[in-house]
Parts: sequence; C-alpha cells; structure tokens
Amino acid sequence: MTLVALPDETLEDLQLKGLYLLQKKDSFRFGMDAVLLSGFVTSKKNQRILDLGTGTGIIPILLAAKTEAKWITGLEIQPAIAEMAKRSVEGNGLSHRVEILEGDLREVPKLLDAGTYDQVVTNPPYTRMGSGHINPAGTKAIARHEIQCTLEDVLVNGAFMLKPQGEFYMVHRPDRLTDVLEGMRKVRLEPKVLRLVCPRAGDSPSLFLIKAMKNGNPGGLHIMPDLLIYGQDGKYTREASIQYSKAEGIEAK
Repeated sequence: MTLVALPDETLEDLQLKGLYLLQKKDSFRFGMDAVLLSGFVTSKKNQRILDLGTGTGIIPILLAAKTEAKWITGLEIQPAIAEMAKRSVEGNGLSHRVEILEGDLREVPKLLDAGTYDQVVTNPPYTRMGSGHINPAGTKAIARHEIQCTLEDVLVNGAFMLKPQGEFYMVHRPDRLTDVLEGMRKVRLEPKVLRLVCPRAGDSPSLFLIKAMKNGNPGGLHIMPDLLIYGQDGKYTREASIQYSKAEGIEAK
C-alpha cells in the first residue's frame, strides 16, 4: 500500500528500514522524546506491547522496526489522529504486527484484556493542568498538558494492563521525577532503571527515561550514565545519532 498525505498532512521519512510517517501540518508532531523512548525499550520475541497515548503512531512503528515484539497496540483518544496513525501503519505494511485503536486510556480496561501485555510504553503529557501556557491548537494542548489524562491515570491503567513482572517504560521531564517515582510505587510499579537525557555534557537534564517492573521487589534502582544529545562540536553524539538521525519534522513538548 502507498502512503498518501492529505492536504493538511506531511509525509516524513523516518530514515529507518524504509519507514514513513504521516503527520498533521498544524498538529503536534513527534519529537526526540518519542525516538529516545523507542530506543530505551528492549523487547523479546513474541512479546506484546501497549503504547498509551500513541498520537501519530510513531512509537509502535519504531518499535516494530527496532524490536522483535510479536504484537504492538497503540491507543489514541483523538479520532482524526488515530485514523491517520492507522494509515501510517497500513502504508508501511505493518498491520500484521501493529494495531491502532481509538479510545481513552482511562477506559483501556474496557477496551482490552487486563494483564495481557508484557510491556507498556508511554510518552504522556508532561504538564499539569493549571501550569504553563496552553497551546491554542487543541491537539498540541492534549499532547502537552494533562487535559485528557493525568500522570496517575497513565500509571494506574498501565499497571492494570501489564502481566505480573511486566515492564513499564516512560519518558518524562525531570521536574516531574518525584511525582513519577511516588506514583509508580502506589500502583506497584517498582522503578528499576533510570537514565537522564542532557543536551550536552555539563547541562542539566531535559528528559528522563525510566523502566519499572510490575510487582517488582523494592530497591535496586540502576541509574545509567547520562545520554548526551550533542557533542562539543555541536553535532549529535554517536549514541544519539544511532537512535535519532533526522532533525526535520519534529518538535519537542
């Protein structure tokens, strides 16, 4: 099937295994955070992954290319964005491994069987309602602010969908790290791996990546070396380049 962009869409070359992605011109566009999260996830053959708040479907499509996961489900609340993500999946020939569902992640137990996923991944809205400037473009506001779901909603429903000892992966901003750690333990998601993402050596982190285990034993958090995006020459570091080689067509939350 050929991918065709509608007048209000663009077609982005992901520069990975011939994959492309449809995006709305005036809507939220995927950023480095989604790409880094997809590189942080390690999935084994025959595992099932659920992406909560999939947006354009960028994470399921990247995970299909980077992992051997058997089945990847992306859940998106916005009908037009979910429909576009479905076309990206179909156009890339990934329908045998990836599905996009329209629905509210707060209702996910009604949409999918609980406790059936090996991994849950999410790039949730970062900003609490009532703080920060809200973008007048509705789709961008939903992606950036806790309008349709809160951090607690994401953690509660993500944990509910995981098998025992299933893995939960998230990318978020450092100012919410305490909220994330506290919220995870409330729903028996034990933090196991943490990695800070810094623009350059010596800079404060701009993002963090975290992995937790459902019903994991307390303690034993492994903190990885910082992931640096740019070197002293202003170019992507080798590690960042491996995960992310395309600067056009993206924007950060």
